[in-house]
Amino acid sequence: MKKILIAIACFISINAAAQGVKINAYTNYVFDDQVDSYYDNSSYFDGKIKGGFQWGVGLQYNFKEYYGLELTYYNQSTSANANYQVPGTVAVKNGNFDVTLNWIMLNGVREMRKPGGKFEAFGGLGLGVALINTKNVKTGNSANSTNFAWQLRGGGNIWVSEKVAIKLNAQLQSAVQSVGGGFYIGTGGTGAGVSSYSSLLQFGLGGGLVFKLGQGSSAVSTTPAQQPQKF
Repeated sequence: MKKILIAIACFISINAAAQGVKINAYTNYVFDDQVDSYYDNSSYFDGKIKGGFQWGVGLQYNFKEYYGLELTYYNQSTSANANYQVPGTVAVKNGNFDVTLNWIMLNGVREMRKPGGKFEAFGGLGLGVALINTKNVKTGNSANSTNFAWQLRGGGNIWVSEKVAIKLNAQLQSAVQSVGGGFYIGTGGTGAGVSSYSSLLQFGLGGGLVFKLGQGSSAVSTTPAQQPQKF
């Protein structure tokens, strides 16, 4: 997966001078997510991953005028609190965890813009990986996991010049089966933890900046031979 993402980034960089590439900078607020899973009456967890600030950067290449691919990286440092019970114990425990989320996503991008207009709507679907690190605040033990992830995005770019735009966006990100036994390292015996998992689902709102590179302009000229973009 990492090799594929690196190859795509190199391809986008090589084509930047000839085709024009957008660099997207993101700042989002991600909301809390409730996570829970019950394997049986003595093996479960129930908690909340807190929301907070998320930043990101993306490299976008349009292979057609209104269709493109974007390789995006997001980072969020947050915390979680959970009640849990692990196999072989009778007590329900509570733990606090430091959580670092790193998302590497490849997004398909569909843009829509009226000729000569300054507002450019966009939307798309992304697939990739979520790299998650959790640290038990009490014990200091930590765990890492790599999980399949998907993303839905939508919003708009407001072009203030031919090369710079203000971005407004909403997004939904999910790391599939990402929250589980790793949260409980150090709470019991070696390897103690629940064997079931819960998917992480985060909704975020935010904005950012768009910088257009290479040849070409963000402005769309209108000539008799050019047909307006259909919505």
